[in-house]
Amino acid sequence: MRLERISVKGLFLLICGGTAVSMLTICTILFVIAGELWVLIVGMLLTICALIWLFLLMLFFGKRLSVFTGDLCRAMDHMISGNEEPVHAADRETLFARISYRLLRLYDIMQENRRKVDEERQELQMLVSNISHQVKTPVSNLKMVTDTLLTKPIAEQERQEFLQGIRSQADKLEFLFQVLVKTSRLEAGAIQLEKKEGSLLDTLAIACSGIVYAAEKKNISVTVDCPDNLYFFHDSKWTAEAIFNLLDNAVKYTPEGGAIHISVEQWEMYVKLDVSDTGKGIPESNHAAIFKRFYREEEVHNEQGVGIGLYLTREIVTKQGGYVKVTSKVGKGSTFSVFFPRRS
Repeated sequence: MRLERISVKGLFLLICGGTAVSMLTICTILFVIAGELWVLIVGMLLTICALIWLFLLMLFFGKRLSVFTGDLCRAMDHMISGNEEPVHAADRETLFARISYRLLRLYDIMQENRRKVDEERQELQMLVSNISHQVKTPVSNLKMVTDTLLTKPIAEQERQEFLQGIRSQADKLEFLFQVLVKTSRLEAGAIQLEKKEGSLLDTLAIACSGIVYAAEKKNISVTVDCPDNLYFFHDSKWTAEAIFNLLDNAVKYTPEGGAIHISVEQWEMYVKLDVSDTGKGIPESNHAAIFKRFYREEEVHNEQGVGIGLYLTREIVTKQGGYVKVTSKVGKGSTFSVFFPRRS
């Protein structure tokens, strides 16, 4: 018989039986040796007293065990439901107090995991909602144009215009999917930023090459003030992507004939890069919101974009140990400041 399979009550009965048999055996041996009846009587009385105390001990222990298991079950029920924190044990010296302490730690871990799961679920719901909203307009436009082409006779010039509209909406969808893929891969850790010592001027050249045509089209001057010999640890490809997003926004929201200025300062701990424009400016109440995924101000919805560039910029810079801040005055322009750590 294995001891772990015996119930508590059975174990106590086994101990009581063993105690009684042992004491009676000893008393019998002493009686045989001494030949006195009082030895046997005293031995039997001692056996009865021992059995009575063992019985009381069993009742007391059973009561404490019942209270302990009840408290333990209630604590675990609270943990499972998550509606109430497990009860703190008043006496720190008891077995339940030691177990309660560990249950509280486990409860805190479970609550933190639940909170993270809820946040991820809300984030996913928001992401799906935002994607649906962004995709809805170009898809509706594509369906409307194709329905027109299929159901109505139109002139060749109008047909070309409709086809150009289809191409434009398809380009918008392709751009949206590319941005989403970049963002999701960056957030999921599928893309690892590799910081190597490189020239910031070279990185700026890559970023500026993407907005040259758009700036020339709007007659916007772009000037750069950056030391030639400035080298620090950064991921050149993704840093260029982050700076390009700032420049792209600056070109979009700066009127024709405006100016964009890029300046770089070397601080003791950081390299500070400013992208300043003479655009419409951003109200102070929106400074935090502009870095959210898919956020766009109401008055700029006529401009191309999906509102994810600044979010992507912040993610790239943050993953390299830096940060981004904005200063702006409505009607006078904005300055986005990026701070990169000088040491890896």
